Amino acid sequence: MNSTRHRLIRELNRLASTSATSSAPSAPQTTAQSTAAASATQQSNKIPSSSYATSTCPHMMDVASVAVNSRLHPAATAAHIQQQAPPTIKLENARPYSEVPGPKPLPILGNTWRVFPIIGQYKISDVAMISFLLHEHFGRIVRLGGLIGRPDLLFVYDADEIEKVYRNEGPTPFRPSMPSLVKYKSELRKDFFGDLPGVVGVHGEPWREFRSRVQKPVLQLSTVRRYVTPLEQVTEEFIDRCNQMLDHNKELPDDFDNEIHKWSLECIGLVALDTRLGCLEPNLSDNSEPQQIINAAKYALRNVATLELKAPYWRYFPTPLWSKYVNNMDYFVKVCMKYIKNATKRMNLGEGRALDGEPSLLERVIKSQKDERLAVVMALDLILVGIDTISMAVCSILYQLATRPVEQQKVYEELKRIMPDPNTPLTYQLLDQAHYLKAFIKEVLRVYSTVIGNGRTLQEDTVICGYRIPKGVQCVFPNLVTGTMEEYVTDAKSFKPERWLKPSQGGTGDNLHPFSTLPYGYGARMCLGRRFADLEMQILLAKLLRSYKLEFHHKPLKYVVTFMYAPEGALKFKMTPRE
Repeated sequence: MNSTRHRLIRELNRLASTSATSSAPSAPQTTAQSTAAASATQQSNKIPSSSYATSTCPHMMDVASVAVNSRLHPAATAAHIQQQAPPTIKLENARPYSEVPGPKPLPILGNTWRVFPIIGQYKISDVAMISFLLHEHFGRIVRLGGLIGRPDLLFVYDADEIEKVYRNEGPTPFRPSMPSLVKYKSELRKDFFGDLPGVVGVHGEPWREFRSRVQKPVLQLSTVRRYVTPLEQVTEEFIDRCNQMLDHNKELPDDFDNEIHKWSLECIGLVALDTRLGCLEPNLSDNSEPQQIINAAKYALRNVATLELKAPYWRYFPTPLWSKYVNNMDYFVKVCMKYIKNATKRMNLGEGRALDGEPSLLERVIKSQKDERLAVVMALDLILVGIDTISMAVCSILYQLATRPVEQQKVYEELKRIMPDPNTPLTYQLLDQAHYLKAFIKEVLRVYSTVIGNGRTLQEDTVICGYRIPKGVQCVFPNLVTGTMEEYVTDAKSFKPERWLKPSQGGTGDNLHPFSTLPYGYGARMCLGRRFADLEMQILLAKLLRSYKLEFHHKPLKYVVTFMYAPEGALKFKMTPRE
């Protein structure tokens, strides 16, 4: 089977190469580029740049020279980058879009064949690797066109250009949508969502109106602070459960990642549905409501790439994958509606869940908007996106802590200084002092970005990297790559939480381009639940690491993309009490 697959791939590459040669101008290669291309073709899983590149990015040599200079002369790197900033180019003087380099699509099959079964070069889980390879072989801007049923993807690896796109966007930025979710909300269940489609997979004026109605209570710091104690209680129960699950080696079970999902859902349910879902009860069955919610969220998110990068047959008839996706989404709506109605009844009876004498987030939304359906859609979006995102980020952070004992010890010493008594109740003020803990989280999200990229759909013709990019193209900004580029981050390949600290806190003063790594996005479309996500992660890490040492005594885990980028395999952490 493998020999057949490789033979088919070689033949398709040959056809693409022939097509590229006859239809697109090719730039002459330098000796260095030819050597790099020859080396790349020795590996079957890499993109052979000489086979189907439409052209060579004019920025590639600048990137290489800056990278070399940064290694040889680190102190001069920042100044060199500033001197090499490309001049502003007017739209009429920009190079045509057809000259943007990238893998050459085949007739009919386009570039979609690359993720086909058997003949394809890649699996969906290879997306992170593909992002690095595109940059390596084509430069700072790469066009991935010929994707059946969807617009071109334009990968941009230049932080200055990314900043321009973000800063020049209007009041209703268009994020590359999830067509599957758009179809579900706007067609299949239009009777329910109607003019309240939410913030995920929604654009333009409907998005702006919905977000304006919910963002104040969700993002208001005073609201977030009131959830410290309730979320701490959930986290303490989770840590108690972790202790109960330890085996004779004091290690957590193979499916510990599912336990983290349960903790995440319990936290989000408390915030978005104003209830305790019972996720931390021991011995939950596969048919229990919490486990079904987790399974539905995983399925809905982790099949988005499959639905949207492979041939979209689901748009024309209900494929098995699409039908199961719809069933999972229906289940979400049903569960959210049930708990929102319960919360409304409690509120009408004067039995609302008060937080420090103030109404909960859900009560504030219902009272201010007087619309249960709006609260349901808000909860649906928070749960759908939040469960897997937060869970996978926590899995990654815990794995990095367990395999980096020096940094973990620094976190512990900081927490011990802040909380001499491990039973000290957490407050927002105490968490504010956990500078190194927060820096560690940021460094993990820089090097192992859970969300591998952000993006925008251009609303007008725009000049990017000297090319005229037409309206409608979907730009991808790969955090995972730009966050580890020497041009934008000093000593980018090293894991250094200190780079995020102020000099007075022991920071290293490293150069770090603010648009090279944006785990929550930027601007008006920045993640709506980011403050709650940060709070939940900080509470878990503070409570766990103040009292326990984490270790990992198994083979190193590889990072893969499901919907998020996280370690794949059993998280059998060893938990040892500190005191």
